[in-house]
Amino acid sequence: MIMRGRGAESALVHRLLDDARAGMSGVLVLRGDAGIGKTALLEDAVASASGMRVTRVAGIEAEQELGFAAVHRVLLPFLGARADLPGPQRAALETAFGMVGGTAPDRFLVGLAVLTLLAESARERPLLIVCDDAQWLDRESLDVLAFVGRRLHADGIVALFALRDDAVAPPTLSGLPELRLGRLPESDALALLRDHVDGGIDQVVAERIIAEASGNPLALLELAQGPHIAEAGFGEPPPLGRRLEARFLQQVQAMPSLTRTVLLVAAADATGDRRLVRQAVRHRLGVGDEDVAEAFEQAEREELLTARPASGTSAFRHPLIRSAVYGGASRAERRSVHAALAAVTDAHAEPERHAWHAAAAAGGPDEQVAAELQGCAERARKAGGYLAQAAFLQRAAELTGDPVLSAARLLEACAAALMAGAPYRAEELLSRLATPGPAIPLLGAHADRLRGLARLMLGKDGAVRLLLDAALVLSEHDPGAGRDTLLEAVDAAMVVSRTGPGSGALQVAGAALTAITCRPGAGVGTYDSVPDLLLDGHARLVAVGHRQAVPSLRAALAAMRLPGAEESGAVRWSLLGMIAAVELWDIDALGECARRYADAARGHGALRMLQISAHANATSEVFRGNLALAEAHFAEFKDIADATGADPRFSHPTDVMLHAWRGDETATLSAVAAQRELYPELPGGIQVQLARAALVVLGLGGRRYAQAQAAAQVVLEDPPPHCAGLSLPGLVEAAVRNDDPDVAVRALRLLTERATASGTPWALGLLARSRALLAPDSSAEGFFQEAAAHLAPTPLVTERAHTDLLHGEWLRRKRRRHDARTLLRRAHEQFTSMGAVAFAERARLELRATGEHARKRAAGTEHDLTPQESRVARMAAGGATNQEIATDLFISAGTVEYHLGKVFRKLGVSSRRQLAASLPQG
Repeated sequence: MIMRGRGAESALVHRLLDDARAGMSGVLVLRGDAGIGKTALLEDAVASASGMRVTRVAGIEAEQELGFAAVHRVLLPFLGARADLPGPQRAALETAFGMVGGTAPDRFLVGLAVLTLLAESARERPLLIVCDDAQWLDRESLDVLAFVGRRLHADGIVALFALRDDAVAPPTLSGLPELRLGRLPESDALALLRDHVDGGIDQVVAERIIAEASGNPLALLELAQGPHIAEAGFGEPPPLGRRLEARFLQQVQAMPSLTRTVLLVAAADATGDRRLVRQAVRHRLGVGDEDVAEAFEQAEREELLTARPASGTSAFRHPLIRSAVYGGASRAERRSVHAALAAVTDAHAEPERHAWHAAAAAGGPDEQVAAELQGCAERARKAGGYLAQAAFLQRAAELTGDPVLSAARLLEACAAALMAGAPYRAEELLSRLATPGPAIPLLGAHADRLRGLARLMLGKDGAVRLLLDAALVLSEHDPGAGRDTLLEAVDAAMVVSRTGPGSGALQVAGAALTAITCRPGAGVGTYDSVPDLLLDGHARLVAVGHRQAVPSLRAALAAMRLPGAEESGAVRWSLLGMIAAVELWDIDALGECARRYADAARGHGALRMLQISAHANATSEVFRGNLALAEAHFAEFKDIADATGADPRFSHPTDVMLHAWRGDETATLSAVAAQRELYPELPGGIQVQLARAALVVLGLGGRRYAQAQAAAQVVLEDPPPHCAGLSLPGLVEAAVRNDDPDVAVRALRLLTERATASGTPWALGLLARSRALLAPDSSAEGFFQEAAAHLAPTPLVTERAHTDLLHGEWLRRKRRRHDARTLLRRAHEQFTSMGAVAFAERARLELRATGEHARKRAAGTEHDLTPQESRVARMAAGGATNQEIATDLFISAGTVEYHLGKVFRKLGVSSRRQLAASLPQG
């Protein structure tokens, strides 16, 4: 194949193929206008993939709503090996493909199954995956394939995606390596034109064609076959896509009636199945097989269709031809061919395609078809195809004559779109909803709830107000739905930067308490479900105070730690539970819930739950002083966020506390700046509080007490509803060092209220330490000793070392140098061991002031292992197999082998048995 003007692009693709033959992997997204050469580059890759296996799929507009349809086509050659998949992966894949019944699988567990199948195949023979017109793949398939693309590393696989520039870029492909195809240079355009025009071409005409085509190869070739360019009009030309479609339509309209019908049926059918198209044409026109075969041959001679005899399918030479054929037909013609396709499609074997064609054939309300579509929606939900569920329900709503039932189906479609992570789609569906009358207030409340959730996902104003209004109505009619909506409003009020007047955290909390007290048997401790307890606890935390909130929050955490709780409905509210643990300074509950819920998430492939648990695990390890493990958990958190297509602006700065404890000023300030850009208003949500607490830690470690006080003092002046407690002990310390007793006393008063209400060793240790800083000399040491006694049995190495440092500093100022050295030496060793460089330096300087010199040294590393290598090494040292490590880390077994090879070289070991002794303990 000769491609003009694409030498650099082709060379890049060929390098990826060569790397795959050497065992590595690569991903590339090709972007460009319709006809710019993306498909030609893909065909060149296929032709160059000698020694490789190829699997390919092309997106089809009509199939966009059929969940997992495209990835099913990609996997067809490999499904025979699914018996070798780990049990949860196999179950998820078979459920997604409708092979077995079961609960909806997590989309990313399906992705892991796909990754495992493809990677195992590539062990035998390198693999090329080609996805053309990716903008038209169904969302579920695109999510899965993008997930696979992000996890490829050392698997011998190349994945190529082609994407039209005029399409909305699928967010799941963002962040993958991208190559944009531009227009051909004039010299290459002329060479291409001469390659395809028999007998030469006049130079003037060639120049006009090249100018008109604007460097688009397909336009060049099509215009060269058309009427003389000089005969064209002088008006402004329509967009190139429309021009090409018009030209293709002109060519189609010149065909005989039967050929046009064959083309229209093929355009309406997403399968490309020639047998099915022939049956539909015969059903519609009553013609014989020979006539239909002749029509196919004519379409192929005119290069409108391309036959693929090996698979018994046909494909349009270019997507614009398909668009021209289908768009150029009248509505009546389109309904007629869809009716023919519905008639010849087996409703039992392919119920979704049958229902879709039947719906497209309907000319008005049809409850029988609508009910069939609703059945398809339910099957899509069970398979985890939420966007397919939304599409079926939307179409069902359009064919429903009863306005109340139609609205209910549309709301259900919107909820499915939100489950799919498609808030723009949800808003578009809500815009179709007629204003519900006063007789059906619940429909309006459900609509407000969905609208609020969509706004929350999009970061728009008004989310909390909508959720609160919806909750007030729902609580009167459906207490369960009202409670869940109030919890969603609590969650929203925690994270959004602007809640709007009358809809802040205090208003939400007040509404929640009113709803709780109106329920039968209301009262603290009367509910035994996690959602009830969390709602009561968080509402009291904001509206009343910590002392009144503690019983419910403590009971909620206890319920979350019961055997099997991580497999129950408590999972949905795990974030609120983790925040409750931080509010109560309960390190045991935080650590246990984070570990257990992470393990459950891995078992189910539930990446969003795993993401929450990974962050909680990281936060827990920061407080425990295991900063290397915290880094690994934060890396996992970001990895999952990237794999799920989350916006990195929100996910990547969340490790700000880790940077602060390490004393990395540049990284800390960069993360804080990113948070301030996203959340510019005070008091801000929990991410703002984490950033503020990080600034306090950074300032204290670097002995910049004014900076620390300035960062923390906002919690007194404009108290945030959550996570202010993280900054209070640091504010007391900074204000004392700045000789600002008024602020120190105010901060201690607030800390006393919260810590005594909590009563955990962590809380009481921080309180005693803070009291020591303000106490007279006669009682200060007693408070320091009380703090050490509270913290000694806990795993909180950071707090124990910090307490030793403050106590040692106090002893040095009291000229008790011998006693001070013991504590300062221990603090210095602990801070150095954990990698808290700034605090270690502060301890070293204090120790030097006592007359003892400690060696200034940087924290050690795990032999320069990356976070991913460290995770792989620790799991391997613990006895996990490659497949178990791959399953837990959402990578392939081949990538595990690759990482282990690098780990062995870096650590200088030759077997797994030697790993445990070579890794730092923690």
